[in-house]
Amino acid sequence: MPEPTGVILAGGRASRLGGGPKGLLEVGGVRMLDRVVAAMVEAFGAPPLLIANAPDAADWHPGLRVVADLVADAGALGGIHAALSAAAGPVICAGWDMPFVPAGLLRLLAGRLPGFDAVLPASPGPRGMEPLCAGYGPTCLGPVEAAIARQDFRAVGFHADIRVGIVERAAIEEFGDPARLFFNVNSPADLERANRAALFPRPGE
Repeated sequence: MPEPTGVILAGGRASRLGGGPKGLLEVGGVRMLDRVVAAMVEAFGAPPLLIANAPDAADWHPGLRVVADLVADAGALGGIHAALSAAAGPVICAGWDMPFVPAGLLRLLAGRLPGFDAVLPASPGPRGMEPLCAGYGPTCLGPVEAAIARQDFRAVGFHADIRVGIVERAAIEEFGDPARLFFNVNSPADLERANRAALFPRPGE
């Protein structure tokens, strides 16, 4: 399998955070986007792709290749689709509002991907897995396109048609508390919590 490409998903309108690009907000004095870029570069040795639709996205972090969604209004699934369409092989994705995702976890996802079409970490979230911090092989592209065609825009809407591997919680906990690792910032209260958490960094952050 080719080397994976790191991908940052910069979706969402951040309506509860003033409507601006939320990944440009700072956590612990560092923009969330910069935190995720650093983790991706450490994990894979190359700048990640940035999946973003904003017209000024190329100015957010010079040196990143920016790719826009190919399908409008398809949500996070549209971002995964754009990533798979743009990359030459597998992709390891993370949302730009996840300030505590470490490089080691990204490498773990990449290492688990051979033998599966997609690898997702178990998480305490409502789905029991984290589709926006996950690895996707090129074989996912067709099933993703089929899900979009039937207007099933759930980030997991194509899973019935692929081989999904779940990284067990015990392996994830080697990098910290999953509730922290996958914490995403969607509101002012979340941003405040993230800044408090950043006062006590974990190894690898």
